[in-house]
Amino acid sequence: MLSPCASPRTPAVAGTFYPRSAQTLSQTVGNLLATAKVQEGLYPCGVIAPHAGYAYSGVVAARAFANLRRLHGQIERAIIIGPAHFVPFLGIAAPTHAAFTTPLGEVPVDLATVEALNEETLVAINDEAHAPDHAIEVELPFLQLIFADLPIIPLLFGSTTAEAIAAVIARIWTDDTLLIISSDMSHFESYHVARRHDERTAAAIEAFDDAAIGPSDACGHLAIRGALKEAMRRGLKVTRLALCNSGDTAGDRRSVVGYGAWAFHRAL
Repeated sequence: MLSPCASPRTPAVAGTFYPRSAQTLSQTVGNLLATAKVQEGLYPCGVIAPHAGYAYSGVVAARAFANLRRLHGQIERAIIIGPAHFVPFLGIAAPTHAAFTTPLGEVPVDLATVEALNEETLVAINDEAHAPDHAIEVELPFLQLIFADLPIIPLLFGSTTAEAIAAVIARIWTDDTLLIISSDMSHFESYHVARRHDERTAAAIEAFDDAAIGPSDACGHLAIRGALKEAMRRGLKVTRLALCNSGDTAGDRRSVVGYGAWAFHRAL
């Protein structure tokens, strides 16, 4: 039986990756969503979105999340899966916290599903991995502005396989559940090298060629691959929403990080 943590998981990157002030954060995310292009006729059941600081990847993340606004009232929870950046571990990590907090308030965790996944040995409980990580946290203000207090199933992956992540997704990705894959693309290459690199990765994503996506292509490569496996099994499509890098958004082109946004959806 899972023993929930009495205290919520507190923000690790408020004031660095995004504003610490609730008012400024709300305005920042609101402006990003308001100016993001929305693809007509697209009703995503899942997205891939970046997780860097908003000054770098916020415009790309907003392209993913802006396309979710039309789902308001149709979904009851969101799965968020990203890579663990700081704490090494085996498998897939879920928290015991009943909520994650941002400056905008609390985001409830679907602990019943966490407990079920843990009992089925699909995930393990690991609060230590979640404490310092930003992969899930930076997606939350977008969800909060669109869906208010939508429950989440926050999962980080360590040393595992795409098949293990696909099994988790298959188990809990239902019609009323949104899937969010949190991942950046290439890291610390020159601008033009990164553009070519990320285009190759984008082509692999759009062709459902998950075997062509490795750790140098995306930090969340295993989550992307797991999602592609399950999406292909379900006959879903994947559509590119945005692709650029920090040289486009933050100016310095000597060493950049790539960012992309995609939507999983049924045929248009």
